[in-house]
Parts: sequence; structure tokens; C-alpha cells
Amino acid sequence: MEASYQALLSGDAAAFEALIQQLMSADNEARKQAESLLDQLKQHSTDLVVGNLMRLMRQSQNPASRDMGAVMLRKGVVKTELLNCLREEQKHSTLKKIGDTVSGLAERVYDDSEWPELLPFLFECVQSNQPRQMESALRIFADLAGFIMPVLVPHVNVLREQLARCMSHQETDVKIAGLSATTSFIRDLDEDSDRNKFQDLIPVMLQTVSNILSTEEQDSAEEALEAFIEIAEAHPTFLWRQLDVVVNNMLQVAQSPQFPEGIRQLAAEFLVCLCEAREKAPGMMRKLPQYISQLFTCMLLFLLDVTDEAEWHQADSEQYQAEGEGDLYEFGQECLDRIALALGGKTMVPLAEQALPQLMTDARWEQRHAALICLAQIAEGCAKVMLQNKQVTGLGLQDPHAKVRWAACQAVGQMCTDLGPDIQNDEHAVIVPALTEVMKDFNEPRVQAHAAAAIVNFSENCDEEILTGYLDNLITQLLGLLQNGQKLVKEGALTALASVADAANAHFIRYYDTVMPMLKHVLYSASSKAEQLLRAKALECVSLVGMAVGKERFRADAQEVMAFMQQLQSTHLDPDDPTGSYMLQAGARFCKCLGSEFLPYLPMVMPQLIQSASLSPDVTVREQDDDGEDIQEEDEDDDETETLYYGDRKISIRTSVLEEKATACNMLCCYADELEVGFFPYVEQVTQIMVPLLKFYFHEEVRQAAVQAVPELLKSVYMAVSEGKAGGADMQYVKQMLDYVWQPLIESMVKEPDLEVLANMLEAIQDTVRLVGPALLTQEQLGQAFERFRAVLDHSAKRRKERSAITTGEDFDDEEAEALEEENELEEDLLDQVQTCLGAVLEQFGDAAMPLMEGLMPQIGMLLTPKSSVEEKRVGICIMDDIMEHTQEGANKYAFQILPLLLDGCRSPEASIRQSALYGLGSVAEHRPQLFQAVAQDALTRIMAVITAPNSRDDTNGHATENAVSALGKALQHTPNVPDSLGVADLWVQSLPLTVDAEEAKTAHKQLVGLVLAHGTELAESDTADQMVSLLTQMQGSLPPQVFQSFFNSLSAKERKELQSRMTRNGT
Repeated sequence: MEASYQALLSGDAAAFEALIQQLMSADNEARKQAESLLDQLKQHSTDLVVGNLMRLMRQSQNPASRDMGAVMLRKGVVKTELLNCLREEQKHSTLKKIGDTVSGLAERVYDDSEWPELLPFLFECVQSNQPRQMESALRIFADLAGFIMPVLVPHVNVLREQLARCMSHQETDVKIAGLSATTSFIRDLDEDSDRNKFQDLIPVMLQTVSNILSTEEQDSAEEALEAFIEIAEAHPTFLWRQLDVVVNNMLQVAQSPQFPEGIRQLAAEFLVCLCEAREKAPGMMRKLPQYISQLFTCMLLFLLDVTDEAEWHQADSEQYQAEGEGDLYEFGQECLDRIALALGGKTMVPLAEQALPQLMTDARWEQRHAALICLAQIAEGCAKVMLQNKQVTGLGLQDPHAKVRWAACQAVGQMCTDLGPDIQNDEHAVIVPALTEVMKDFNEPRVQAHAAAAIVNFSENCDEEILTGYLDNLITQLLGLLQNGQKLVKEGALTALASVADAANAHFIRYYDTVMPMLKHVLYSASSKAEQLLRAKALECVSLVGMAVGKERFRADAQEVMAFMQQLQSTHLDPDDPTGSYMLQAGARFCKCLGSEFLPYLPMVMPQLIQSASLSPDVTVREQDDDGEDIQEEDEDDDETETLYYGDRKISIRTSVLEEKATACNMLCCYADELEVGFFPYVEQVTQIMVPLLKFYFHEEVRQAAVQAVPELLKSVYMAVSEGKAGGADMQYVKQMLDYVWQPLIESMVKEPDLEVLANMLEAIQDTVRLVGPALLTQEQLGQAFERFRAVLDHSAKRRKERSAITTGEDFDDEEAEALEEENELEEDLLDQVQTCLGAVLEQFGDAAMPLMEGLMPQIGMLLTPKSSVEEKRVGICIMDDIMEHTQEGANKYAFQILPLLLDGCRSPEASIRQSALYGLGSVAEHRPQLFQAVAQDALTRIMAVITAPNSRDDTNGHATENAVSALGKALQHTPNVPDSLGVADLWVQSLPLTVDAEEAKTAHKQLVGLVLAHGTELAESDTADQMVSLLTQMQGSLPPQVFQSFFNSLSAKERKELQSRMTRNGT
């Protein structure tokens, strides 16, 4: 054995392979001898063992030896030596990397019981009283908590004691590692009962943070605070029992100027995260109003981190806009926005009303500036409550300090966005003159530009009739800025002019001859690199003015500007020239305005659009650097880059690329929609780009554009083939394209995370079904869609159930109820789209779709339970309406379940349910008269009760009442055996004309004509017929001429002649 050992020490490859083969021997004694030799060899030289194993894997002719060498290298040597390194290494940065390696390896092999010695080793290190070993083991515990928690749960009590001891250790590194490990256990434990065993560690954790803060070791202090932020994000209710103490401690840190700004921001971040914990702890922070008040005050203090720098007053560019704004100022703005969104106006507005007036009267401009910036930041989250007190809109616009006037413009603009259109309707007489006055101050160009920006916000939500009264003054002032202002001011004036034109629509036409020449002058003359954005904004303004005034007025200038765009494009714009992206959007507006006349210019815009839509996302993933420190890259403060952190990795996404791609996709969708057949030459290429983007999870706007483009592209092909403009292609080509887009569209619904995009997908399916119908869409394809409909309904039910459960929580309050209501609105939109989709399928496929509908009946039935919400019931009834209207066999099968539902709905206190039920009864009367006959007496009684009810014609009840009138008319027209002892015909005539529900009005008024023409039959008694003719005469005199003429033209020639004759005889 000694000889063998010496041969092994000498590096004899044959001797080492013989040893490995002996390890695989079936002879226990031989195998034990080999294991003993190998252990001796490891103790002598691990490098020798590793080298031999590597050589064995590469050079041995025996496959079994090679396999064994690989297994031993992975199982034994590497793991053993890693643990030895952890025990022996002294350099801190190297030790951390070794720990990371251990964690990474353990994540992959521990579940397979391939490293049983690891856990005992870690416990040994934690208990060793050796700071380096303790820290390493604790950090590995923190890394592995989410992977091996089931193994650790039995040791929770021991771990808790050891973690408390480590957090009280004299070494800061051990303290922070102990805190990190504790946080990981709290975060990753599955059961609340296990997590709550760590409750008594909260005071220790707080003391640990306090101790670390006193050391002035900022990195460690930041890590300690980040640990608490993790808990606030993952399990905020864990802190509930000691929330008062925790929040108070964090507030003291956030408020204290003795701490570095980064520390104060993290303490505030913890508190904001608690405010935002709506799903996991709704209303929890509102139970501590005194601390919410202190947090609000703290954020106001952060806003004071601003100075007045000379560079800020320059306005050649946006370069110095943030000059003088400190980190606390920027962070305070963000936090106020988040807190307001999380807590709502009922909590925040009283705090603002108490604090801001005092700041607004302070002699220090910084205080007044802070008050106005605060208003701007909380407006979105507090909009409903702030609408009750809008007198703040003019504050600060006449302040003597320029930065305060700038902040006032910011506040007014933001409130116009968040509180619009109410604030425009009520406060326009204050807002517009005040902003116009601010724009006159050429001594402060940055303030001028911001006033123009506020006009943009005002215009976007302003009724054109209100805006019209200010157009003379506004346009004069904006043109003055365009002529005499600095470059930044001119850019702002162009954007404001564009927005005003967009809002004013045709009212802008009287300013066209003055404005357009000036816009073209700027467009053509702005040729330097510094003027590129100015040129781009001039192009934007031209296109929006053109859309406002319409094709006839804009045509000649449009052709001239498009020719300029062609010439400009041929010069090969600089990659960073914004004119290129503005041209994409302007082109789409030209197209919307000119319609088919834009087709000659399509080849000019399509290459760039195709290129931009085809861009790949610019994503960079970076690891930590060699010293284990976080990477500091230039893109940290780059507005065009979004940075995410995942463990030790930093993921940077170039958002500017995504935004360019989204813009291009939207423009392509716009061209397909506007040009229809004219877009056919590009359909195939664009479709190949769009279909993969249905699953482009980097950017929801890209997915949304792709979804909306699918039916438009299909429609372009369908129309081209139908009109013989598809180069000889027939319906088989349409079928091929349908098959190409259908499956990806259906599959993309599976993982779509955004409810709005999901609703768009349902709308795209609906549009496709209506376009191609059963002629091209197979039952198999329809079945695929129904599988997704079922999943959508199931997931929706689950989300609604979860939201319902929140309402029973002890912290649930009115603010949470309001927030839930907004979430429910998205859910209701989704259910509406499901219903509309099913309606389209039933309309196109009729009874052929009923076997698929049968599969959805359990989900639909859940919408119609006594506990269902009003909107759920409405959607369920609408689906029943579609079954009764579009299917013969389905209607017959379900009539005895659906008709009672509709009859009950007529007496619902909710107008929307009454409307849906009454529409359904009208459909039954029209399409299934034999079924209506069976319930006619009861149905008519209920319908008439709706019409004659008090307040039946007010805004809330109008649609329901007009659906009742329409249903009454359908009963008269299609079920002539209905007894008229109730005076049905008289009530129907007396209830006309309809003025609220346009669709039902068309139906009812056409019924009126039909019954007039039926004079002399059982449908219209002589007296009633005379009333009908009188009513038509009255309608002709009261309705706008074009409306009555449109209605008249919808009749056949014979009907028009007969009707004209009767009305003439009646004296018309």
C-alpha cells in the first residue's frame, strides 16, 4: 500500500486511474483501502488530486473512469475545498466571493442531498465566535433561505437564538450579516406561524440598525435599512405588533440632518413602502395618522433641498433645468407622489391644507416653492378630493421669485392633467389669463417656457367651446414667443400651439393663414444641430394644425411639407436628430388628415417605420466588479435607461429604444387602419414584424400596438381580395394570413400580465370574428379561443375573490374601498370585452357556437349569483341576451332560465341591469316571438312600469327607459297577438321620440315608420296611426335637418314615397 501511495504522490497517472477503478470495485475491502489512500492524498495535496481528476476526465480510455473522475470532482473535492477555504481565508473580499460560490453551488445540489455536510458546517461557523466565519455563514444562510427553507424550518428556534446573538456581536460585519440572514428568514418562511417566531427579534433588529448608524459606516447602515425595506415589501404585517416603534425609529432617521442623505432616503423609503403595502396590509399605515403627518412634513423638508443657481435662469436648452435641485428634493418629489397614490386624498389633502398655506405665506422663496411642488406631486393621488377645493389654481403665478412662478406653472399644469376636465370647466377664467400673463415675462425665459407647457396640460383636457373664448389672446401670445423667445421658449410655444390646435379643432381654421406660414418658416429655417428639436417640434405643430383644420384647407401645405420631409430624409439625418422620430408621428397625422391621398408618400415613411419597429431591445446584464462593490455606470442617471437589480446583477434596459419601437408599431397600426386596401402592399412584411411582438414583454405599448394591428392588417388583405386589388390573390390567401395570426394571438393571452392589453386582445378576436366569420374561421380555431375565454373568466373570478377578501381585513377603510373600485373598473372592462367577444361569435356562428358556449356556462353562471356585483350581473345578462338574439336552439333550450332572469332584471334598482334586461326582452320579442308570447302579459307590465316610473327620463335612467320603449315597440311589431288591454301602442307613441340611446332610437323610429305604413292592419288602429303621423311631423320640425334626412334616407324608395304621402295628407 505504501508503494501505491508513493506512486500516487509522484503523479503516476496509471496509478491514479487504478485507484479510481478500485473505488468502483464491488469488493468492500478493496474499496475501503482505495478510500483511505484517497483521503491521505487529499490531505497531502488537494491540487494533486484535482489535477489527476482533470487529467483522468480528459485522457482516460476507460469511459467509466472518466465518469467517476467527473463525479468525484463535483461531489467531493470542490465542495470540501470550498468549505476549507471559508474556514481559512482571511481577506474579506475573497471570502465574500468564496461564500457566493458556495451559495451558488448549494442552490443547485442541496435539494438532491448531495452536500449533507454543508448545514452542520454553517452552524459550526455561526457558533464559532470567529467573526469572518460567522459573517460568511450568515450570508450563505441569507442566500440559501429561499432554496432550502424546508430543511431549515426544524432549526428555526436554534437559528433565532443564534441570529439574535450575531446581531448583538461587536463586529459590524457580523451584525449586518445577522440582520441580513434574519430578514431572509422572515421573507422566505412559508407559514406565518414560523415567521412570527421572529417577532421578538424586531427590537434587536432595530437596535442593530441603531448601532450600525452610530458607527458612521454608511455602506453597512444602508444595507441594514435595506433589510427593513425587504420586510416592508414582502411581509408588512409582520411589523404590525410593533409598528409604532419601528415607524417612529425610521422617522427619526429620515428627519435627522445629522445622517447622510442616502441614509435618510432609505429610512423614508421604508416608510413609503409601508404606505404602499395595499395588497398585503390595506390601510395599515392610516392607523397611525400622527406618523403619516410627520412623514408628510419630512417630505416637505426634503423639498427644501433646492438653491437658486444662475444657470437655471438660462433657457437655450433644458440642460440646466435641474440646476440647484439636490438629491433630497428629487427623492421628496417621488415619495409625495407615491404616498398620495397609496393613501389617497382623504388622508393627504387635510395634511396639505394644514401645512401648505403657511408655507405659501413664508418670506423664504424655498418654502413657497416647496408648497407648490407638493401640490403638483400629490394631485394625481388626491384628484377626487382636491376637486372639492380648486381655489389653489392661481396661487404663485404672480410670485416675485422666478422659481416660485415656475413651480406654480408646474402645479397648475399637473392639476390640469390630474383634475381635468373639471378644473378647466370651473377655473378656466383664472388659469388661462394668469398663464398668459406669465408668458409675457421675457426676463425669465425658463418660466415662460413652463407657462407654455402648462397651456399644453390645460388644452389636453379642455372642452373646445371653453378654449375658443381664449384663442385670440392665446395664439397671439404664443406666436409672440415663437418670434421673440429664446430657443427653449420657442420649442415650448410650438408644443403649446400644437396642443391648442388639437383641442380647438375646426375653430382653429380662422388662425390658419397667420399661423401656418410662421410654422413653415421655422421648419425650413431651423437647420443647425442646436435647432434640431425646434425643427422637429415645428413639424409636429404643422401636422396637428393640419388635422385640426381638415384636408380641404391643409391639402396644399401638406403636399409642400411632405416634399420637404422627403428632401430632408434624403440628407440622412444624424442618428440623434429627433426630427426622425417626429417625422414618424407626423406622417401618421398627415395620413389621418389626407386619407387615400397620402398613398404616394407611403414609400417615404415605411422604410424608417419598418426599421424602428424591428429594433431589438437593448438590454445589458452586469455582475459585480472584482472588489465585490456595486457597479457604477454612467447610465445610473440616464433618463433613457431603466435599471433593475436582481441579486448581484444589474440589468439595464435602454428605454429610448423601446419607446421608438412602440411609436413605430403604433404608426404602422394607424396606417393600416386609415389606408385599408391601400396598405395591402406592406401587409405581409408588417405582419411578420407584429405577430412576434404579441409576446414582447419588455414594453406593454409595443404589445398593445401589435394586438391592435392584427385585425387591421387582416382587414386590409380581406378588402383587397374582395375588391380585386390583391394582385390575383383570393380568399385562400386571407385564410393563410388568418391561420398565421390566429394561433399566436390566442396563445399570447395565456401569459399577458396587463389587463388593458388583455382586453385589447379580446377586442382583436372580436374584430377578426366579425370580419372573416364562419367562412374562414374553423370550429377548431374557435375552440382555441373559447379555451382562453374560460381561462380569462377563471382568472378574473380569482382576482375578484381576492379583492373581496381584502374588504374583510381589519385595516380595510374607505380609502382602500376607493382604490379597489378603480381596480374593479379594469376588471369590468375586461368582462365587457369577453361579453362583446361572445356576442360576436354568437352573431356570426349562431347555434354552431352553442356547444362551446355550454363549456362556459359555469363561469357565466358565477356572474349571475345573488352575491355578484352589479357589473358582473350586467355582463351575465348581456351574454344571455346574445344567446336569445342569435341562436334558435340555444334560445329554446335556455329560455326557461333566461326569461325569469330578464323579467327580474326589469325591476332591479340598478339602471344598467334594467337596461340589459329590457334590451333582452326586446330581442326575444323581435327574434323569438313564440317565446315572448308565453310571458307577454308579465313582460309588458314590467316594461311599461319602467317607462312610467317617476324620474324615468333623468340622466341615470334614460338609457334603461329608452330600451324599455324600444322593447315595447318590438313587442307591438313582432308579436301582433299581444293583447293591448294595457294601452301598449298609445304608451309607445307617447314615449317617442328617443333621444338618449342612439341605437335604440334608430330602431324605434324605424318601427314608427313601419307601423305608420301598416295603417289599416291590426298593428296600428286609426287613432294611433294618426298620432304616429303627427309625431313624425313633430320630429321633422324639431330634429336637426341632417338627422331627419339621414333617417329618411335609410328607408326604401317605396317606404319614403308612402311616408311622404301620409305626412303630406297630415298637413306637412
